Amino acid sequence: MADAFSNVMRRLNVLGPILLLAVLFTVLAVLVPDFMGVRNLKGLVLSVSLVGAIAATMMLVLALREVDLSVGSIVALAGVLCAEVITTSGSVVLGVLAGLAAGTMVGVFNGVVVARLKVNSLIVTLATMEIVRGLAFLASGGEAVSISQERFYALGSGSLFGIGFPVWITVLCFVGFGLVLNVTVFGKNVLAIGGNPEAARLAGVPVDRVRIIVFALQGLVAGLAGIVLAARITSGQPNTSQGLELAVISACVLGGVSLSGGVASIFGVIVGVLIMGAAQNALNLLDVPTFYQYVVRGGILLLAVIFDRLRQQARRPAPARAGG
Repeated sequence: MADAFSNVMRRLNVLGPILLLAVLFTVLAVLVPDFMGVRNLKGLVLSVSLVGAIAATMMLVLALREVDLSVGSIVALAGVLCAEVITTSGSVVLGVLAGLAAGTMVGVFNGVVVARLKVNSLIVTLATMEIVRGLAFLASGGEAVSISQERFYALGSGSLFGIGFPVWITVLCFVGFGLVLNVTVFGKNVLAIGGNPEAARLAGVPVDRVRIIVFALQGLVAGLAGIVLAARITSGQPNTSQGLELAVISACVLGGVSLSGGVASIFGVIVGVLIMGAAQNALNLLDVPTFYQYVVRGGILLLAVIFDRLRQQARRPAPARAGG
């Protein structure tokens, strides 16, 4: 009986997210007016681009058996600094570089404290979430920072072949970090550390360096997402993206990334991002009040964690039976 359950859970681990996405789209197509319309689907894909880009690197963080709660605050800080520098200097390039540098520095700080000082990543990034959000408010004076260079807006509103630049950036993140995970030695090291850090260390894997690089990549991509968001809303806003980290983590876990580390799939992450986006899109189309949306999003996160727990149990080898 235990073996049968384990086999079922292993199959669900692979096919479950895809089946859930198919069922969700089918139900929403029937129940939600205009859900499958071309205009709405294009809007859905654009709306998940922010979560998707950050989920591509959160996948690596979770695969390491770590977590990063500071990404929403990094998005806000990067957007504010980018807007401030562009307005002050008149240079879009300097503004973009400032936003990317800010995100990367926060990521490196998180990685160094986690890797070198051996502090739990949940606590470290919870602290930096508050610190970085405070820095965003301080840098902006607590107000939205308008952007003087209108050509910068093209990064958020421009398109190529009818597809918005934010979507293309997300696709590049999926492709790039999917290759990193599946093709490179670095990706194999990430999974090895997440599976068993001590065994990876004994095998010669530079565990601390890999952790720092992954957190730096997470900060860099969150900074990029903040810059793109600032271009979309034409200003840097210190109060934006609150709760974004939970949406990103939910999408990853729904896509089969294990919170216990060592298991990740970029295809699963894409499916998880689409599940989260479709659910949010349907709630908006149905005019569900914001307070109820909080309940739904929290429920999705809870279900994702429960399914992750079941997957972990299925992956454990069955106990050996004593010979008769």
